[in-house]
Amino acid sequence: MRQTFMANESNVERKWYVVDAEGQTLGRLATEVATLLRGKHKPSYTPHVDTGDNVIIINAEKIELTGKKLTDKMYYRHSNYPGGLKERTAEEMRTNYPEKMLEQAVKGMLPKNKLGRKMGTKLHVYRGADHKHHAQKPEVYELRG
Repeated sequence: MRQTFMANESNVERKWYVVDAEGQTLGRLATEVATLLRGKHKPSYTPHVDTGDNVIIINAEKIELTGKKLTDKMYYRHSNYPGGLKERTAEEMRTNYPEKMLEQAVKGMLPKNKLGRKMGTKLHVYRGADHKHHAQKPEVYELRG
């Protein structure tokens, strides 16, 4: 009789991946990164355990958006004061806060619970080609398509 494998914190092996965002479409990149963070690419994937890997995204400011999204897509936040709704276009976000833009896209594709927030902490986004995780010896991850 075979036993079903159940991953837990003690038998999860985590890798580090570097993903280059240059020339990539925002949503397509975000879905693949979210899959890596969740661990769904591994045969040992267990839904209630964080089996995912750490992901470093470089060149965040060179991400691309299709169609008229640069001018039409809006990012909203609220200060929790009356009349405190702030908005920015995708173009403003890409030029001033590209790290925030990518983090928001990826974290929106993770589960909305404690486990999803824990998975989100393994995402590291950087503007430019430099990052501070060389000691972890990250592997370059080739995106599909």
